[in-house]
Order: sequence, then C-alpha cells, then structure tokens
Amino acid sequence: MLLAGDIGGTKTLIGLFDRQPSRPRPLAVRAFGSLDYHDLPPMLDEFMRDDGVKGQRIEAACFGVAGPVIGAAAKPTNVPWTVDAHAAAAALRVSRVSLLNDLEAMAYSVPVLQESEVHVLQPGEPEPGRNMALIAAGTGLGEALLHNVGGRFIPSASEGGHADFAARTEREITLLRALTARYGRVDVERVVSGHGLLNIYPVAHRQPCTAGIDLDEPDAPAMISAAALAHRCAGCVETLELFVEAYGAEAGNLALRGVATGGVFVGGGIAPKILPALLTGAFVTAFRAKPPLDGMLSRIPVKVILNAEAGLLGAAVFAARAHAEP
Repeated sequence: MLLAGDIGGTKTLIGLFDRQPSRPRPLAVRAFGSLDYHDLPPMLDEFMRDDGVKGQRIEAACFGVAGPVIGAAAKPTNVPWTVDAHAAAAALRVSRVSLLNDLEAMAYSVPVLQESEVHVLQPGEPEPGRNMALIAAGTGLGEALLHNVGGRFIPSASEGGHADFAARTEREITLLRALTARYGRVDVERVVSGHGLLNIYPVAHRQPCTAGIDLDEPDAPAMISAAALAHRCAGCVETLELFVEAYGAEAGNLALRGVATGGVFVGGGIAPKILPALLTGAFVTAFRAKPPLDGMLSRIPVKVILNAEAGLLGAAVFAARAHAEP
C-alpha cells in the first residue's frame, strides 16, 4: 500500500492508495484541518487508526507540501509547524518517505489524468515528446514544469509565483501602481491568487459595491467571484475580468519559459469554481498575446484540472515510482 498527503495552509488530505499498473487507486481519503494539529505525526496516527486503514502495511509514502522543501524537511505556508520526513517515517514505520513541493506533487498527476478530469480551454496541437507545464492559483500561486526526458515526464518545482508581476494594460498598470505603493514590490501571487482577488477588488471598484462583501471575511475571494459570475456587482465583474486576464498572461509566460508545447494545465482550487469566466475567451486571449510567439502559443493545448485531489494523486504516483526504483 502507498500513503500520500497533500499538506496545505488550511487543509491537509491524507490518502491510502493501492498500487495499480496505470495509476494508484484511492482506498481511503480523509481531510484534516492543518491548524488543528501541532505536527504531522499525530495526524498520521489518527488516520492509520481509521476503519479500512488500520493494520495496512505501508510500502512508501510521499507528501506534497505548500512550501519549499529543503533536504528532508519542509515548512508549509501559513502553518506553524515543519514537515519532517524522518518523523513521518517513524510514525508510519516505513523506511521511505518523500517530500515534494505541492505543485511538483500535483505535476506527477498530470500524465495520468483521465479525459473526464480536465476541461479544455484551448484544444491546440500538442507536440509529442515536448515539455508540459502546470500553473495553479489558490491561496497562493504555484508553478511547475514537466520536462520530457526520453518520453517520461519529470516534474520540477519552482517559486515562479513570486516572480515579478508584469503589467500589460492600462488597468493592470493602475493596479501595479496601487500595489507597489502598498507592498513595495509586487510579485505575481499578489494578483493571481485568492488574496490577489482581494488586492484587485479595491482598485477595480469605482463605485460602492452592491454585493455587500466584507473583505475581512475568510471567504471574501469566493464571494467576489460568485458576485461577478452572477453579475450582481459591476466592480466584482471587473475584478474577476482583471484576475482572469492576469492568470492567462502568466500561464502564457510559464509556457514560454518551459517551451511547454506539450500542453499547459491549470490546477488549484480557483479555476474549476470560475470556469464560466475562463471560458469567455479572455484567459486564452491573454495566454496567446505574446508576439512574436503568439502562433506557437495558439497551438499549445490548455486544460483546467477538475480533479480536486490531483495533488494527492500526484503524491501517490511519486510514492509508487520511488518505491519501484532502487
């Protein structure tokens, strides 16, 4: 059996998987509140006592962590504890525990996703044997490349979400000026993320909000998106439009950096929830608008990942691969 985890700042998923020839099959998956625990081992102990899990022998384990992985440890963003591979191995009584950046883990799921688990934004013409890329906006912004090495995709993590935000239009320049005054330096995550929606909102609103949204509410980003999709607030509509265009532009930047002519995948929690806004054409238009390489970008397939547990699945894929190799 394989054990996988997707550790985020708010929620942690832990799953038990059965090894299969095509892709690991989930047998039990449980969600935990990350802030409800002081460390990962107590969470693992609780999971391993669940019905259907108790008594199972774990061959290998892998955890995707929303934060940089240094050696055998990783510090998740917005969680006041460190994920330690050695401590996790002791809790599970297993010799092999791997830690990956959360986007690197999700990237391992991309080659095994089924057609029903993605929604096509741009069919494109994928080039066999070429690289792919993954971008995912949620609480923050993550990016990863999938390098095609001899027909096998090898994901690599990045901190591309913290690269500089590149304003392209007059209203993005206005946004950049406002955020520069507030933060000093503006990285892409300040715009393309859940918190980015909160940053865009005050700049986009030229008149009082008619949706009654309190930006201090934990679910304020989702409320902004919902009000925009329902056309209940003109400022919310403009906020989401600006967000979608910036998201598409950054996805295009990532495609250029990795020459990802095999395809670009859009993951994370936000994209499936705002799918109607992504289907207006604004995302793809911004994705393509990179002359002189707009022709190349128009041929790259772009797909939204609908599987909410893609990060967990990817961690299981890596665990299976790591255990199979010496």
